[in-house]
Formats: sequence, structure tokens, C-alpha cells
Amino acid sequence: MTAAPPVRVACVGAGYFSQFHYGSWARMTRARPVAACDSDIAKAQATGLPAYDDLSAMLAAQKPDLLDVILPPVAQAEALRTALAAGVKWIICQKPFCTGLDEARTIVAEAEAAGATIIVHENFRFQPWYRRIKQSLDAGEIGAVHQITFRLRPGDGQGPRAYLDRQPYFQTMPRFLVHETAVHWVDTFRYLLGDPLSVYADLRRLNPAIAGEDAGHILFEHPGGARALFDGNRHLDHAADNLRRTMGEALIEGTAGTIRLLGDGSVRLRRFGEQEEETLLPPDTWDGFGGDCVHALQSHVISGVLDGTPLENTAADYVTVTRIEQAIYAAQETGQKQEVRQT
Repeated sequence: MTAAPPVRVACVGAGYFSQFHYGSWARMTRARPVAACDSDIAKAQATGLPAYDDLSAMLAAQKPDLLDVILPPVAQAEALRTALAAGVKWIICQKPFCTGLDEARTIVAEAEAAGATIIVHENFRFQPWYRRIKQSLDAGEIGAVHQITFRLRPGDGQGPRAYLDRQPYFQTMPRFLVHETAVHWVDTFRYLLGDPLSVYADLRRLNPAIAGEDAGHILFEHPGGARALFDGNRHLDHAADNLRRTMGEALIEGTAGTIRLLGDGSVRLRRFGEQEEETLLPPDTWDGFGGDCVHALQSHVISGVLDGTPLENTAADYVTVTRIEQAIYAAQETGQKQEVRQT
């Protein structure tokens, strides 16, 4: 059988985080990056690919099989509609997905009408430590799970220059901690425990230099009675040589044991009634972002395109994360627990 030709991939967006996307595409044998687009043509040229500052022109010239949208939410809808109009059938779109629930639902409907598939680039569930934790939970290694706690401690939120050197638009986002950051764990918690039934939130802004919230606690009620707690504070740090590897620490507690995720990316299991821990996953050695989760996600998508394997985080499914986010902000505004609507 003749192997399928590599998937032709074009990218729009060449900001800070795009380096991980471009680096991953360059390492693949079953995908071939063909072009880059950015409103700042110099940034597109810096990728080393044929460069454009007009998305329509790039799509017309290169006719990619897949478009990777590496843009913030405010710019996504226009790029996605341009790709759909050009007949692109496979699209990856960075998170947060669109500016809100209504826009997300509209884009999903437009993609379905065009026969296109959008996969949201929600990569945290692809980090090796969460894949290993999921494997352990599925095998029943800690019995019935009672609760998960994640403590976000990236240590990058202090002072007037917070975020300016890496992703300056963070400072002006009116909704920040949840919309930009905590959605990673909204998706990770649902990956590990299933979709939550209700949420409660206590959010706050500690840095007056930014527009949105940068600290808070979110409590999730999951099926079967399990609870998940997101304890986020971007001002504080945790014990790690690279604060962006795991961005914090986690405990997954069950009737038969406890799993710990440490800042070095290692996963450890202590069985109930014992004091010693066993290592389920050794410390991470990847120098790039998040245990090479960008490459894991993009490889997953290429497998779906070429092999027909089931895809995680299609936009139609990811709308659930947007609904949960909406419920979190409603809980903050009302001071009351909010049920998560299932439609």
C-alpha cells in the first residue's frame, strides 16, 4: 500500500507561542509546513517558510490541506471564516476558542455546514503527566476518586510589566485567569473525571496593572460525587526549575491511594495506608513547552486526518468547555453555585 502524502500545513499567526507550533510541524514526517501568515510580515518571514501578510492570498496560493490558526480569540472568527470560504477542510484553532459561547456555536455550525472539522488546540490534556494519570485512573490504581486539586503557581503575574515580555495582550484581557488560563484545567478535569455538573467560583484581581482577574478558586462537581478544585494564583510560584513546565502541582486522591504531580513533571503514587511512593512517570526532560504537548496534539490531529483515528477536542465538543467557562463567570457574578447546562 502506498503511503499517503504528507499533510500540507499552513499557519496563520507568528506570535510568541507559535514557535512551538512551527517547531512541531518541522519535526513531522507525515506533515509538511508550506507557509506562514502574519499581519507583521517580518514575523511570518522569521519562520523560514514562504511568508504572507494576507490570509486569503496565502490560502489561494498554497491550497493547504490543514490550516493552523495561532491567533488570540478576537482574531479567530475572521480567520476561520476565511479558511472555510477558501474550502479548507481541516483546521486547528488555538484556545481560548472564540470570544464567547455564541460566537463559538456559530463558528461550529458554519464549519459543519462547510463539511470542515475544527480541532481546538487545547494541549494540556496531551501533556505526558495527565496521560499517565488518566491511565492510572482507568486502571483503578487509586480506587474511587474523591477529589483532584490543582494549584496554579506560574509566578509570572507580579508588577507593572507582568506578561509584557511574552504575551502582552494578557494585560488587557477583561477576563483573564479563567478565560485564558483555567480553561486548560476545565478541559483536563473533564478529561479525567467527566463533564462537571456544577461550578462555584471566587475570583479576584491582585495586580492593578491588568484588566482581568489573576487569582481565584473554582470548585467543580463531577459525576459520581467527585470534586475538583482549581486553586490559581499567577503571582505565586512552586518548586520547579521551569515554572511553565506544569505551571503548578496536583493531587489526585482516591480510596486506594493518592497521586501527586510535581513541578518537574514527575507523577508519584502513594498507596492508601503506606508512606512510600512509587514513580509512575519520571521527571520531564523536554526543554520546550509542557512536556512536548504541542507536538503530541498536532501528531494526534495528523493521525486523525490520515488514519481516521478518533479526534479529541473537536470544536463541536470543545463548546462544552466554553459553556463551563460561562457558568464559572456567572458563579462569580452571582456568588452562587451554577449548574452547567448540557446544551
